[in-house]
Amino acid sequence: MDFKDSPEEATFRDQAATWLKANVPAPAELDGLSEMERGKLWQKRKADAGWACIRWPEEYGGRGANAIQQVILNQEESKVAAPATGQFSIGQGMAAPTMMTWATEEQKTRFLPKLASGEEIWCQLFSEPAGGSDLAALRTKAVKDGDDWIINGQKIWTSGAHYSDWGILVLRTDPDVPKHQGLSYFFLDMKSPGIEIKPIKQISGAANFNEVYFTDVRVSDTQRLGEVGQGWQVALTTLMNERASIGGGGGGAGVKQALKLANSVNIDDKPASKDRQVRAKLADWYVKEAGIKYTGYRSMTALSRGEIPGPENSIGKLVGAPKSQDLASFAIDLQEMGGVMWSPGENDFDNLFQSSFMGIPGLRIAGGTDEIMANIIAERVLGLPQEPRMDKGIPFTEVPTGS
Repeated sequence: MDFKDSPEEATFRDQAATWLKANVPAPAELDGLSEMERGKLWQKRKADAGWACIRWPEEYGGRGANAIQQVILNQEESKVAAPATGQFSIGQGMAAPTMMTWATEEQKTRFLPKLASGEEIWCQLFSEPAGGSDLAALRTKAVKDGDDWIINGQKIWTSGAHYSDWGILVLRTDPDVPKHQGLSYFFLDMKSPGIEIKPIKQISGAANFNEVYFTDVRVSDTQRLGEVGQGWQVALTTLMNERASIGGGGGGAGVKQALKLANSVNIDDKPASKDRQVRAKLADWYVKEAGIKYTGYRSMTALSRGEIPGPENSIGKLVGAPKSQDLASFAIDLQEMGGVMWSPGENDFDNLFQSSFMGIPGLRIAGGTDEIMANIIAERVLGLPQEPRMDKGIPFTEVPTGS
C-alpha cells in the first residue's frame, strides 16, 4: 500500500485543486436555483473545462485520464463547497460504462458527451416486484414487432425515473429458455408513450425511488445493446460498475459526529464519552471506518499501478451500511426523548442521525442486499460452493412462482 502521490500525481492534484477553487460557483451564483439546476450548472462547467468524467476518451466528453487521477479529482472536489451532482451518478457510473462496452460508435458519440455534461440524465430500470434481488427472475416482457419491440410490465425502486431523460433496462424476450438466457438489454426515452412513473414515498420523507409501468411501449431494435438473449451478459457490465459506484463506507453520519454527540450529552452526570459501553461502541465504529478507509487505499494503490482492484467495493458496502445504521440508532438513544424529534431546529445536530437512521436501510438494498454481497464475497473471493438453485437449467415458464 502506497499513501504518497507520485510526482505526476502530485502535479495533477495541484492542477485539479487550483481549477476547482477558482471555478466552484459562489453562493450568489446559485441563489434562486433548485438543487437540480445547481448540479447541472456545475456539471456543465466541469465538462466545458475538461474536468467531467475525466477517464472517458476526449471524443466522448472526457480527457483520457487514468483511474487514480479520477480518484484524486474526487478527493479534491470533496474539499470545496461544490453543488451536489448525485443525479448524474447512474448515467455516468452505470449506463455510460455499459454503452462504452456494448453500444455502436454512433450511439457513443450521440449519448456519452451529453452524459458527461449533465445535459441528459439516465436511470436504471432493473428491479421488479416479483424478482427481489434476483434480477434474472424479471417478468417485464418485450415482444418483437417488425423493427420495434413492444414492452409490457413493471419496474420498481427506480431511482430518479421521475426526472430522467433516458433509461437502461433488461427485458424478457424469450420465456421458453432458462431465465438467464431469455433476457435482452435496451435503452429508451423515458418520455415514450405508455410509460407511467409513480414516485414511492419513503419513510425518510423523500421520494427518490419510483414504480415504472410499461403499457405497449415501443422501443426500436436499434436501441438494443448486445444480441437478443445476451441481456444477462450486458447487465453484468452494469452491475459490476454499480457496485464500484456505490461501494464506500455506507454513507450517513460517521464516528466523528457520534463522538461529538457523546461529548455533548451526559450519562450519570458525566459526558457520555466517559461511559464504558459508549466508548466500546465508538471504538468499534472507528475500527470499521478505518478498515473501510484503508481497504479503499488498497484499491487506489492497485489503480495507481494499473492493476484491477479486488472485492473492496462489496466489502465496503457490506460492512459500512450496517455500521452506519447501528451508529445512527445508538446516537438517537443518546439523545433520549429529543432523539425522536425530526424537524428543523428541534435538536443540536440538525436531524443528522434521524435522517441517517431512516435513509441508511435503503443502502442495504441498493446495488445488492447484504445477503447478495455476502454471497459474492463467499463464492467469488473465498471460493465457497454456490447456493443450490432449483431453477437451474429449466425454462423460465416452468420456474415455480409460489402462487
